[in-house]
Amino acid sequence: MSIFVGNLPFRAEQEDIIELFASFGEVANCSLPLERDTGRKRGFAFVEMADEATEERAIEGLQGTELMGRPLRINKAEPRGSRGGGGGGGYGGGGGGRG
Repeated sequence: MSIFVGNLPFRAEQEDIIELFASFGEVANCSLPLERDTGRKRGFAFVEMADEATEERAIEGLQGTELMGRPLRINKAEPRGSRGGGGGGGYGGGGGGRG
């Protein structure tokens, strides 16, 4: 399981996030995705702890914690594609044919 860390300041580094989570146990992995085009950080990260119990404690303990003046949003990361498609779909209203 991974932990999603949102609302990160763009100047936050991997070391800052690891330091934050390390107080709850061993951090197995931490990644900060970058924009494909610009190479800039996207404002969120994924963290993996050594075990699930440690991840649960970190999620509960760090919820709303501020990093560099920004309150973090911390949740279990959802596997890609399982976010449930949202609205949109359907067919647009038809244009009445002139008849």
